[in-house]
Amino acid sequence: MPFVLGEFVNADGTPHAVCPRQTLKRVLKRAEKMGVMPMTGMEFEWFNFLETPQSWAAKNGVGAEKLTPGMFGYSLLRMNQNQDFFNAIMDEMLAFGIPIEGLHTETGPGVYEVAIGFSEALEQADRAILFKTGAKEIGSRFGIMPSFMAKPHQQLPGCSGHIHQSLSDGKNNLFYDAKNPRKMSKLFESYVAGQVACMMEFGPMIWPTINSYKRLVDGFWAPVKPTWGMDNRTASFRVIAGSPKATRLETRCPGADVNPYLAMAAVIAAGLHGVEKGLKLGAPITGTNSGAEHIPRAPRTLIETTRIFQKSAIARDWLGDTFVDHFAATREWEWRQWLDAVTDWEMKRYFEII
Repeated sequence: MPFVLGEFVNADGTPHAVCPRQTLKRVLKRAEKMGVMPMTGMEFEWFNFLETPQSWAAKNGVGAEKLTPGMFGYSLLRMNQNQDFFNAIMDEMLAFGIPIEGLHTETGPGVYEVAIGFSEALEQADRAILFKTGAKEIGSRFGIMPSFMAKPHQQLPGCSGHIHQSLSDGKNNLFYDAKNPRKMSKLFESYVAGQVACMMEFGPMIWPTINSYKRLVDGFWAPVKPTWGMDNRTASFRVIAGSPKATRLETRCPGADVNPYLAMAAVIAAGLHGVEKGLKLGAPITGTNSGAEHIPRAPRTLIETTRIFQKSAIARDWLGDTFVDHFAATREWEWRQWLDAVTDWEMKRYFEII
């Protein structure tokens, strides 16, 4: 079926200030003026449930049946048990212009992980946003409901939305330097330093929902501090340095619940801020966050990150006052809805004993 992917413009044809796709394009236009082209690759983890909109409504949003039992990360057995669904994702996404580099089960009942083919940043964001809706459309044919919530279950790992990045001049990967012991160029070091220094100022763009912060739990894989490390999956910013082609940064903070346009705009803006300012990169953490003891952890609530974002001169510089004020207002509204809600947790904790 024909599909048109659009973006918002003003009556005079100029970019609309609060449109997510236009927001990313503003950041990329500034990157172009700096002589660099951001290249990105998106990964999503997500839960799959044996539900339909009708069955889920009948359950009042509680007790979704998971696609498969057990943890079973990287399992051939669990993939094969849902082979038609698995194959449909691989084949139909490719036909929809979304090349998939990898698709496998991840740790958790009914959890899959996808790596979308690397591309220029705007194209990657398009692919990522279309992958989410495509997975839901394909799943519905098999009686499966995919969910990209960051943390659907308290006792299970959350779902990430990692973003791989490098900068190109159109021919070469500008992050690679064969003479550097770490194979990192000075530009790469400043890019990472920018994310370490100010990623928290873009917090609502990478953790946009109330549920996002339930994923940021100490002891799980989701990093909770603005740290960097060499091929260290416990760090927020994982440097993968090796060949001229593959050297890149993996930003591991975002969850699967992100809007890809906004998350990509945030990580690229933070990195390029470091390049513009020539920021110096500090020491990496080693092991499981060794060396991060003195670094404050990320805020635990949406309203905290929203207030930081709203006051951020860096966010306003890169995204514009109109976008920052509008997006902050939407996150404040979301927080107020949460404050007014009566949850299952409250009913279980207080109903009988108060």
